[in-house]
Amino acid sequence: MSIHDFERYDLTFGPSPIHRLPRLSEHLGGAQIWAKREDCNSGLAFGGNKTRKLEYIVPDILASGADTLVSIGGYQSNHTRQVAALAAHLGLKARLVQERWVDWDDPGNDRVGNIELSRIMGADVRLDPDDGFDIGIRSSWEDAMAEVEAAGGKPYPIPAGASEHRLGGLGFANWAYEVAAQEQQSGVFFDTIVVCTVTGSTQAGMIAGFAALQDAGARPRKIIGIDGSATLEKTIDQVTRIANNTAELIGLGRAIRSDEVTILPGWEGPAYGIPDDSTVAAIKRLARLEGVITDPVYEGKSMAGLMDLVSDGRIGADSNVLYAHLGGQIALSAYPGIFD
Repeated sequence: MSIHDFERYDLTFGPSPIHRLPRLSEHLGGAQIWAKREDCNSGLAFGGNKTRKLEYIVPDILASGADTLVSIGGYQSNHTRQVAALAAHLGLKARLVQERWVDWDDPGNDRVGNIELSRIMGADVRLDPDDGFDIGIRSSWEDAMAEVEAAGGKPYPIPAGASEHRLGGLGFANWAYEVAAQEQQSGVFFDTIVVCTVTGSTQAGMIAGFAALQDAGARPRKIIGIDGSATLEKTIDQVTRIANNTAELIGLGRAIRSDEVTILPGWEGPAYGIPDDSTVAAIKRLARLEGVITDPVYEGKSMAGLMDLVSDGRIGADSNVLYAHLGGQIALSAYPGIFD
């Protein structure tokens, strides 16, 4: 099989746009930097990288006969907001477990941003203030599915970030093919991809997709994950496992090599969801140079990593770098204190 053999339900506008960041490139004085904008890829509640993943899960949802999507995330989960949007779009219910994954005390953290939009879209939002962050399967999510069943509903399980779903890597395997097609049109080859990594299936899908393209004769490139989880070893293991699962689905015919999985620490801050000075500086710098907005949980951290890697020469001056902007800006209103 290949990626093209899987049914896909259109939730996005089409290929997400790629545009150059000339003032940032000039400021850093090294590689040329471009952004691929998953933050504006869909008309469903501002879209984002999870919307791209859900396109490959919808056919399975519809075939299952489920009436309720059950998912999980932190209070400011981009993923649960996108699941709520999908449920509204399909005419289904959404049951969302929102755990306190981030020890952050700005007023309204559990009422504004992503969680506010989920409530507006009619999701049944249940707060769990006691649990900390973990990229694995949570018992609270499994309990929520049992509760839906006990009430006579038919749940469809979507794990955090859609990452542990067996189809969770397909969206970004297809992203790799989309990038290759856009390169053909533009004449620009991106030798380096930079992406934030937490639950893992975004980078894992990219790894599998680009591996398939390279094995078919495409030029090699480097995919650099910037850790946002602060659980680095667990994240490396999860990305590798999901990449291998996705590679098997799309018929790669081999295991993912260790050199194909690069996840760098150093910009994750003190914990998942907690920005440090480098995160805030990167958010401000990109906004003031390019008018592009990033967030304190994901994109501010991956942009901080990109800026350092380019400015200190670890990404060479002759590189064309593609920054994967995954979305997340909706959470900014939950972090007003960092911009006082």
